[in-house]
Amino acid sequence: MSSIELTPSQKTILQELINLFRESESAVKGEDIANEVDRNPGTIRNQMQSLKALQLVEGVPGPKGGYKPTATAYDALKIQEMDQAADVPFRHKGELVKTNVQEIDLTSVHHPELCRAEIKLQGSISEFDEGDDITVGPTPLSKLLIEGQLEGKDDTNNSLILTIDNMEAPAGEEEPLH
Repeated sequence: MSSIELTPSQKTILQELINLFRESESAVKGEDIANEVDRNPGTIRNQMQSLKALQLVEGVPGPKGGYKPTATAYDALKIQEMDQAADVPFRHKGELVKTNVQEIDLTSVHHPELCRAEIKLQGSISEFDEGDDITVGPTPLSKLLIEGQLEGKDDTNNSLILTIDNMEAPAGEEEPLH
């Protein structure tokens, strides 16, 4: 299966469509996507035409109409509908948040003195603000627990960039921090 190359703009729009579709479970209007991604509805309609051509989106006619992501859309964004994703506890400012953690990436740590993690989520990341306290874990397999502060957001990947304050794995599986 060949992978589809999407522009950052297409990725953002497709991701938002999937988020809104997951929340409403019905066709999503172009205007709603436009509001979420801060673009005008005409731009969204043009992008939807190209996404339809790639078979990532289907149009739904009628007054309740709009757009729906196809199964291929999830693949294109590498969104695996992970069953175990729900098993990773995620806390925002100390409150448990119902969101699915897609992926935890510690490889994007470029500064040896600053430890960072990229947490990819399913669902909207618009409620998160820089400086918010975030706790992720323990993860199902490695029981890794990460505590940190939100440093930034990557809307194209639907992920949060954290500065790690504390990272723990159970004894015997110590993960080196740096």
